[in-house]
Amino acid sequence: MSRSISIVVSTIGMHESLARVLARYESQDPGNGAFEVVVAADAAEPDVGAVERAIGRRPYPVRLVRGRIPGLSANRNAGWRAAVSPIVLFTDNDTLPEPRLVTEHLAWHRNDPASEVAVLGHVRWARELRVTPFMRWLEDGVQFDYRNIDGIEAGWGRFYGANVSVKREFLERVGAFEEERLPYGYEDLDWAYRANRLGLRLVYNRRAVVEHLREMDLEFWRQRVRRLAKAERQFVRLHPDIRPYYFHLFRRAARERRAKGRGARLAPFVPRRVPLIGPWVWASATAVYRQTLAPEFLAAWEEAGAQADPGPVQPDLSEREAEGSTGSAPSGPK
Repeated sequence: MSRSISIVVSTIGMHESLARVLARYESQDPGNGAFEVVVAADAAEPDVGAVERAIGRRPYPVRLVRGRIPGLSANRNAGWRAAVSPIVLFTDNDTLPEPRLVTEHLAWHRNDPASEVAVLGHVRWARELRVTPFMRWLEDGVQFDYRNIDGIEAGWGRFYGANVSVKREFLERVGAFEEERLPYGYEDLDWAYRANRLGLRLVYNRRAVVEHLREMDLEFWRQRVRRLAKAERQFVRLHPDIRPYYFHLFRRAARERRAKGRGARLAPFVPRRVPLIGPWVWASATAVYRQTLAPEFLAAWEEAGAQADPGPVQPDLSEREAEGSTGSAPSGPK
């Protein structure tokens, strides 16, 4: 039986979360005959048996493949190459699909069948999580930048592998994700950069939703930004016309007057929308978060052997403009 869409779920560890993700696909609106799932296990997965148990028996077709080498790029390549459908939806082992996820992706591709049109879905925090001010801050152009999408045109710099679908024909034209040089981090933006040169149009469907089932805090991101620094350094080395988004963000933060932290302490109690005090509290909290992460990022940047000055700092350039002009927006949840 032919399937309309193949869902590629990249995974390593997190077996219980993977099982929950797969269980949620049993409740998709179009029914189990419209799609297949390809679970793409990382080459470094320590317990393939646990992955198989998480897959279990499902009412829809599901297959297990392995990445050639460790990394998201290899996982996604193994997944889309194994896919049998004309549309491929990329997502992860910690993103729970809402019931209309498949329906929404399929509808938008049917409405715009041009091969170069891809559909970006929405990623929000899982309802069961306690969403902290830090996690809200990540939504503001750090991990994702949905807030600054005007209309449906997302721009190639927001190609987030946590919830994005592409026509297989176009995937084959653009080619594989970069497995060797960008195994994890910036792999989706590197693909989108190359796809943009071939006419990629990324449209944003707010109703195609997955829930991100992972709590995050500053300690987690201290480790993450080190890996991010190395990936960004490699990305701008491959594409020297691109402005290094995170480098400029964190270098500016490191040069600013040290934040006192009062805003971060008040942020759990004062929403952004509160007149006068809200913007002040969140500006202060933002300064704290950036300055906390900046040393880790900049140290890893230097360790990676980046040039001492990879480009002029442009403090007058807003984060929104930086996202749109560089494509250096953050990747999806990993």
